[in-house]
Amino acid sequence: MANVTVVNTSASVPAPIDVAQTPAPQKLAPHEPAQGAAVRPPAEAAEPFFDLIELLFFAYRDFVGDPDEVLEKLGFGRAHHRVLHFVNRNPGMKVAELLDVLKITKQSLGRVLKQLIDEGYVVQKAGANDRRQRLLYATPAGEALATKLAGLQARRIKRVLADLGPETRETARRFLAGMIDADDRDRVLRLIARADSLGDRAPAQGQNDVTQREGAQNNVPQGEVS
Repeated sequence: MANVTVVNTSASVPAPIDVAQTPAPQKLAPHEPAQGAAVRPPAEAAEPFFDLIELLFFAYRDFVGDPDEVLEKLGFGRAHHRVLHFVNRNPGMKVAELLDVLKITKQSLGRVLKQLIDEGYVVQKAGANDRRQRLLYATPAGEALATKLAGLQARRIKRVLADLGPETRETARRFLAGMIDADDRDRVLRLIARADSLGDRAPAQGQNDVTQREGAQNNVPQGEVS
């Protein structure tokens, strides 16, 4: 009889798989990279423009810093400068308009405006059609201070334009305008254009207008913001 070798194959047969106990593959959230995969930045962040971001920071720091010494001697700060600048550029500006330009609270504006009024740099009068309105004007002292502060900042701009060439002014205007939110850009450009047109008046006439307006302040509560 031939020898028969019995081979035990049970060890080589895989055990049956219990599907019920097998964990389901983990689902990834939308746009979630697999573990260990390289994370790519979104397309809009591919070029963060850190150089321009930081140059804007330092340029603005020095630009607004030029008038600081003058303001400090008067006990004023940058908030006073901003208020005085726009009031001087826009005679008869409503308090509501100034709030919209500066994007500050009425309480914050009230403190700054009261000090400028108390110290003789700004006056306010009631509106001709609505006595509840407060229209703001720079006094001759306020106009002189605003012009001095603007001159310090203009000197820096003039120096840069002299280095780069006057034709770069329009490029700078377009860049800065483009940095303004699109839904506010036209309003800002109109505000600047209107202020430029008012600035074409003869200085003597402008001072006479302010003097006449000061005489109308007797019945207006000074420093009140409404």
